[in-house]
Amino acid sequence: DVQLQASGGGLVQPGGSLRLSCAASGFTFDDYAIGWFRQAPGKEREGVSCISSSGGSTYYADSVKGRFTISRDNAKNTVYLQMNSLKPEDTAVYYCATRRPRGYSGSYYYILCGGMHYWGKGTLVTVSS
Repeated sequence: DVQLQASGGGLVQPGGSLRLSCAASGFTFDDYAIGWFRQAPGKEREGVSCISSSGGSTYYADSVKGRFTISRDNAKNTVYLQMNSLKPEDTAVYYCATRRPRGYSGSYYYILCGGMHYWGKGTLVTVSS
């Protein structure tokens, strides 16, 4: 079974940093793109950052560009999201997700982040003073 486990959330002050981890099992990890998504209270889920199976291509939402960095360690079956300069509006439950490897076409966002259908339980990030 495909399993994803997000961890690393917590309470941090504005301007602080956190690193989220997504540990994966049950599939050939280096064949799969992985994405980070978040959902704030009362808001729809949004794609934050995604990374291709090789790690050679990445996507960032405009709201996190320059502050967040996604990376993957295929030897450890883990994807990371380094979050710096955190803002109160980054407060949300963060989820990692993946999808079956096949050809995806369309927008750059969809090519890297679309069609995710395996989801892990989220980790809560709270940015507050």
